[in-house]
Amino acid sequence: MAAARHGAFHPLRVTAVDTLTDDSVALTLAVPPELREAYRYTPGQHITVRRRTEDGEIRRTYSLCGTAPAPEDTGAAELRVGVRLVDGGVFSTYALKELTAGDTVEVMTPVGRFVLEPRAGHFAAIVGGSGITPVLSIASTLLARIPDARFCLIRGDRTTASAMFLEEVADLKDRYPDRFQLVHTLSREEQQAGLPSGRLDEERLIRLLPALLPVEAVDGWYLCGPHGLVRGAEQALSGLGVPRERVHQEIFHVESTAPTTAAPAEVPAPAHSTVTAQLDGRSGSWPVREGESLLEAVLRNRADAPYACKGGVCGTCRAYLVTGEVRMERNFALEPEELAAGYVLACQSHPTTEEVELDFDR
Repeated sequence: MAAARHGAFHPLRVTAVDTLTDDSVALTLAVPPELREAYRYTPGQHITVRRRTEDGEIRRTYSLCGTAPAPEDTGAAELRVGVRLVDGGVFSTYALKELTAGDTVEVMTPVGRFVLEPRAGHFAAIVGGSGITPVLSIASTLLARIPDARFCLIRGDRTTASAMFLEEVADLKDRYPDRFQLVHTLSREEQQAGLPSGRLDEERLIRLLPALLPVEAVDGWYLCGPHGLVRGAEQALSGLGVPRERVHQEIFHVESTAPTTAAPAEVPAPAHSTVTAQLDGRSGSWPVREGESLLEAVLRNRADAPYACKGGVCGTCRAYLVTGEVRMERNFALEPEELAAGYVLACQSHPTTEEVELDFDR
């Protein structure tokens, strides 16, 4: 039987709700001893929280921002995430206005591939807004574990007051002055020192990056934030000759009008389709209703199928396409290498053949 690779939800106790900015907080969650190995995480991974309301169940994904547990540790004793208020956001509103220490939150075990296993080298990140969250975990873990590793953080925020984790980043600069380089730009506020205000767009990054560090010598680039910033940074690095395999990205927010990475081919759907899914060592086959995604078809029969955003952004529903063909509507989560290897996002996949088989365990 294949080993389960999907998160189960467990209730975790909130031990702290710390204000970061006027519209964001950091939540600290205690992990009981018997679950600590299950919640062990690699720096850069995220968790999914679940809340049940009168209108049904909502799920939201938040990146872990703490230093990841070392291999010799028994696992994660606590989890820390940053939550920024989103207009109309059900969970973010609850987290900022109602959640207090002592409450419990349903939390899925960590997942995600926007990660850096600590190793020697020179690494860099370009982040915007709440994109600082996973990179804070990546940088703090790397610098703590690898004595000669270096990290350059280039972050953009609207204003100083809106910047999350200012104290934590400043602490990294104090602890590792020779190995941690920080460049902070503001788009809506002039700074007395440092770079002039403005957005971190492609044109600016092409000029800025070679003046900051030896671009060609960086072993890994980590891009995180809104869709526009990540795409602009990706194009800037490509223009500077950085190999694609050195660039890793995670998008935190995608406008509904944003284009997908590749326009889906218009292949007509078959009159009848069946999806077979392997999930946590068990397999089943079910019909796919007209207009349904493969994830929706699986969820009707397996409520434990992994998902979070259902928007093609978080990658929680990633599955291997064993047989058949699908059309994906949006993809902001899978890297080109993953697509070439046969992985799809179940929430965005619609069958274009009568039989489709997915493996969530691979």
